[in-house]
Amino acid sequence: MPDRPYVLLSCAISLDGYLDDARPRRLRLSGPADLDRVDEVRATCDAILVGAGTVRKDNPRLLVRSPGRRQARRERGLPSSPLKVTLTGRAGLDPCSRFFALGDVDKLVYCPATRAEETRRRLGGVATVVDAGEPLSLETLLDDLGRRGVRRLLVEGGGTTHTQFLSQGLADELHLAVAPIFVGDSRGRRWVDDGPLPWRDSARGTLLDTRPVGDVVLLRYALSARAAGLSGLRAVGRGEESA
Repeated sequence: MPDRPYVLLSCAISLDGYLDDARPRRLRLSGPADLDRVDEVRATCDAILVGAGTVRKDNPRLLVRSPGRRQARRERGLPSSPLKVTLTGRAGLDPCSRFFALGDVDKLVYCPATRAEETRRRLGGVATVVDAGEPLSLETLLDDLGRRGVRRLLVEGGGTTHTQFLSQGLADELHLAVAPIFVGDSRGRRWVDDGPLPWRDSARGTLLDTRPVGDVVLLRYALSARAAGLSGLRAVGRGEESA
């Protein structure tokens, strides 16, 4: 069985922990410098994953933007942008959305077994639809990506998807870009939901780096022993006491 991909969660949040406010238009949190940083991270990955809600609400392209980075990937024998991945509990995605319509890269849609036939009818012409079990299993998804040669997976949201990876212990590293604004509205979208999240007061993540990027601050955390080992650090595991 091939190794599962190294899973990197990435998002920009407000000072009070929100991904978005309650207005119809999307709240812009990252500035130009941080968007370029994310583009650089994308260029190092084999696949980018977002949940179906993000595809519907934000209509993202999920492509490497920099011509130089796209060319560097091609020179290494890679597609100009990483594989695009989404997961959905139902088949309600628009096949004309930018996720599917833009980019000469493969697109994968993971869905529950009971929705696989319906999802293939709707999206089979623009993506490869994969039965990920019943209910949909992130472990099955990661195992399948590993078999497809994905070694580094960037998860860009949204909050439900981040919560699923965290609560199931499937995230290796976290990049949080903290923007210098408050949302101040509980109707907004926080970056994680309530749930059995693994890192609490007695079991802390390991800080890898903190630095300013334009007017935001980037926080990088190791969330697994694998991530800490790559950095030469020790991650505090679930149930261990922090020093």
